[in-house]
Amino acid sequence: MNAFFSALFADDASRLIAAGCFILTIALYFAAKSLYARFRSPWLTPLVAVPIVLGAIVLMLHIPYPVYFEDTRWLMWLLGPATVAFAVPIYEYRALLRRHWISLMVGVTVGIVVAVGGSLVLAKLLHLSPDLQRSLMTRSISTPFALAVSDKIHAPRDLTALFVIATGVCGMLFGEIVLALVPLRTRLARGALFGAAAHGVGTAKARELGSEEGVVASLTMMIAGVVMVLLAPALGFLPV
Repeated sequence: MNAFFSALFADDASRLIAAGCFILTIALYFAAKSLYARFRSPWLTPLVAVPIVLGAIVLMLHIPYPVYFEDTRWLMWLLGPATVAFAVPIYEYRALLRRHWISLMVGVTVGIVVAVGGSLVLAKLLHLSPDLQRSLMTRSISTPFALAVSDKIHAPRDLTALFVIATGVCGMLFGEIVLALVPLRTRLARGALFGAAAHGVGTAKARELGSEEGVVASLTMMIAGVVMVLLAPALGFLPV
């Protein structure tokens, strides 16, 4: 009987901790968003600041990852609707897209080839395990698309999500540096750069540069994701 009550109390405590982690994640996001809007430091971007603070808190309190993920998994689920929402402004700029559809398709094709090929070459040079190699192949597309591809090529979902987020954050942080070194004059090129290289995170950054940049980044991100999902069966045959 004592063992039963101990297990019951432990389960209740685990649920309370999971709920607390969910509330803490939301609170930290809005705090970081407010600070970023005021100071505009890239290190205060929610996707940079929040994981660092959360990681430190979880490690200090020795909270197991399954407990943290128990309630916060709903935030991961919301990535799907959020990705689709990026398509809403595309309708308003459909004339722009009709004029430049060839350039967009070429950009997406080059982006996919560079992302997949570069990841495989780097993984081979570093002698990474097959699981790491398969997860790296999906790093340059948005998380919902990447998880769908990872299921088809038998890549670990946790590693896939980690590489996708890391790629998006790096693309957001260094994208403007790349633009300074390789000045791209047109809004189409600037938006495509962020959309193809840094998916959803890059798209959010592109929207800060301008509405047209954001629309082009959204379209590039979505086309790249759909194409990768369609190519997933072929990706499974690549040597890893």
